[in-house]
Amino acid sequence: MNDRLVHANDVQLCVETFGDDGDPAILLISGSTSSMDWWPDEFCSRLAAGLRFVIRYDHRDTGRSTSYPPGAPAYSFPDLVDDAVGLLDVLGVSRAHAVGISMGGMIAQHLAVNHADRVESLTLIATSPAGPGGPGRSELPPMTERLRAHFATAKPRPDATDRAAFIDHIVDAERAFAGSLGIDEPSLRQLAGRVFDRTPNPASATNHWILEGGGPVRSRLGQVTAPTLVMHGTDDPLFPYGHAEALAREIPGAQLVPLKGVGHQVPPADVWDVVIPALLRHTSGGWEAQEERIVSRYLTAQDPTGMVRPALRCGRGRAGRDALGAH
Repeated sequence: MNDRLVHANDVQLCVETFGDDGDPAILLISGSTSSMDWWPDEFCSRLAAGLRFVIRYDHRDTGRSTSYPPGAPAYSFPDLVDDAVGLLDVLGVSRAHAVGISMGGMIAQHLAVNHADRVESLTLIATSPAGPGGPGRSELPPMTERLRAHFATAKPRPDATDRAAFIDHIVDAERAFAGSLGIDEPSLRQLAGRVFDRTPNPASATNHWILEGGGPVRSRLGQVTAPTLVMHGTDDPLFPYGHAEALAREIPGAQLVPLKGVGHQVPPADVWDVVIPALLRHTSGGWEAQEERIVSRYLTAQDPTGMVRPALRCGRGRAGRDALGAH
């Protein structure tokens, strides 16, 4: 990894970027208890190959960012929203395409409502309009009985010093959250090991479950002006598909893309040929803007064709125009 620590919003945040900082910025916002590692390297690289400046970072209490004792977070949910803004400030990014998953999607909703001037577009993945406290609205479908049973019988979180037990715990949890596509267990074990190795106290991540403040912004979703893309697994057991339909209904002009067989998880590689072109189209600013970026790179590169090929490859399995992020 090529990550680094920066001082933002009065804390240390660990950040890693991919691509050219002159390209449109995509801010990837992880879910609850999740470090930046959950956004796969190849996923970030393929977005960057589509001429995007990709930013991923560790929330507080994850990875190498500032952490607190388990059960005693000295911050609230709004601080996580402010961390995203502070990080953009440090990186010199005036406006970004915010992409949030699960709790990260809730952070992204708050950004779109309370910091609209910093959000170029909004992408919400596996999340809900109901806010950080959970569903809380009777018409939204509840979590599945299968997931309820998992929570009822789940083993306690392992000792923070036991790497093997931590990896097993992550795999068991992800299996419960997965859809019919299942999980890639070897890759997941490698990911969990990296998370453990990068995190001084993995138990601190559970502080995200007890954060206060920053109630739902559902009543204000009609005020969102950023172009919005909602992507959601059809097999999501935590926020069933009705949560995505509610978001798409309540945010003006939002587009809804179903991810077949995906559960409550970062989109697996099986659906990247849907997800990556959709993200590139959504963040392109239109074909003319994307074309201008490609032509500019072509004219300034010593090996011009070498600059265009990665953009064509990033949406492998799709038409070239889709891969370039065109509308």
